[in-house]
Amino acid sequence: MFFASDNTSGLPPRIWEALRRANDGFAPGYGADTLTTRLRTRIREVFEAPKAEIYLVTTGSAANALALATLTPPWGAIYCHKLAHIEVDECGAPEFYTGGAKLVHVDGADGKISPAALTATLGAAGRGNVHNVQPSALSLTNLTECGTRYTVSEITELAAIAHAHGLPVHLDGARFANALVAEGCSPADMSWRAGVDMLVLGGTKNGLMGVEAVVIFDPARAWEFQLRRKRAGHLWSKHRFLAAQMLAWLEGGLWLDLARHANDMAARLEAGLAPHAQMLFARGGNMIFARWPRALHTRMQAAGAQYYLWPDTEHLDGPPEAPVSARLVTSWSTREAQVGEFLALMHQPD
Repeated sequence: MFFASDNTSGLPPRIWEALRRANDGFAPGYGADTLTTRLRTRIREVFEAPKAEIYLVTTGSAANALALATLTPPWGAIYCHKLAHIEVDECGAPEFYTGGAKLVHVDGADGKISPAALTATLGAAGRGNVHNVQPSALSLTNLTECGTRYTVSEITELAAIAHAHGLPVHLDGARFANALVAEGCSPADMSWRAGVDMLVLGGTKNGLMGVEAVVIFDPARAWEFQLRRKRAGHLWSKHRFLAAQMLAWLEGGLWLDLARHANDMAARLEAGLAPHAQMLFARGGNMIFARWPRALHTRMQAAGAQYYLWPDTEHLDGPPEAPVSARLVTSWSTREAQVGEFLALMHQPD
């Protein structure tokens, strides 16, 4: 009954096998190997973007921070939701890697930026005033930190507003695959066709040991990204072990199958929770946010259920009937039996 996070699961057998094969013999380092070349070609095919440049790093924090640093000068402003991952979970990495750029919050319900709020914020941004940080980039997160999903039309609208103000668009796609299969569209539709200029294609939360691909749709920005990645210490020498994972992940649509399974398990979990819990946000993929009585939480924890407490209740003080809010995340390796055990425990009479 482990629903704390999807980045704590193991590796699918096909990924292990790909790593085993990559371990045979020798290969050039720093991305000059055959597997990395094949992966770049494959990502270009998947995204229908023949001119895109692709670079690998091992963590989402590095991928997001390096991407934003490539788009934003030290005196720049990065516009994001107040609950964006780059704001609440990166320990200041974007500010550090950009050399001091400022994260500026844009309002919106359920973890998603509102087009009206973005328009108003950019309209009052103070461009050209030496006393202000200068508008530099828009950052979106899909799935959001509330588990909701930006639709293609929503991304397109927000990107159009950003572009009209001269801002490139960064998409933190740590759970891009989950959003993609839930939306039922093509990778191109949810990225460059919608106006995304730089995408972090996350693999770690969807079955990989630790690989994130930064997909740069404007090749003119690629050289700066390469320099920043090297300077930051994120250019792996044994690059083939990163490429092998993601290449096997993409082949045959495995990445979509893994994400679809995670989403399906979340849907099953959500349906079973509904009679006993209040849903806090609309489920956009494989994350559920729910609230239930503290006494029920105590019983679930005593039985070994694991999930992440939403910050407003993490101290657990209050009477038994007081509510507890929690985040539950399913993964590629979540099984129906685990979901069933969790729901059976929740359905037990007090």
